[in-house]
Amino acid sequence: MRERRYDLNRLSKVVSHALRHQPWLYGLEIDEHGWTKVDDLLTALRRESPDWADVELSDLDAMIAASAKPRHEIRGVRIRAMHGHSLPGHIRMDPAEPPPELFHGTSSQSLPSILAEGLRPQERQYVHLSADIAMARMVGSRKPGTTVVLRIDSRSAFLTGVAFHRTHGLVWLADKIPAQVIRVLDDPGRT
Repeated sequence: MRERRYDLNRLSKVVSHALRHQPWLYGLEIDEHGWTKVDDLLTALRRESPDWADVELSDLDAMIAASAKPRHEIRGVRIRAMHGHSLPGHIRMDPAEPPPELFHGTSSQSLPSILAEGLRPQERQYVHLSADIAMARMVGSRKPGTTVVLRIDSRSAFLTGVAFHRTHGLVWLADKIPAQVIRVLDDPGRT
């Protein structure tokens, strides 16, 4: 068996595009929980570009193992993106009780509307929350402007009926987060 040297970050991006955003471009059927067959994805990738002509299940396994932030999961013969979907309709996730607090990284430009209206999914299906401050800070740093980290009183939100969903690892999802459970933890613009 010859050794393959795929850029796993690039593979992750194309797999995310196929599973999270435009599965129809790849000829994929995504079920209501976000799953599709691994074999169908592999066939679609091989067809999509000569760069992926020899891609195999072991490459997908390596891609998942190499990711610092779990983005995909394989169960049996199926694969799905765990979060970040922009597909029409709502990907169903199993509800779970969250830890007492979660975090959200954002831009200082978004802070006034978040503190007034709470967190909303925007172009995604769910609000993405981090289990630790470092991950929230990293996510917030990808947005324009100064990074702000918010502390979410997830226990209070959960007790008032906000549904939370655990993906894998450090990422939690929620339909929305009300403003009254949000506190600014890290705002470099404040003195």
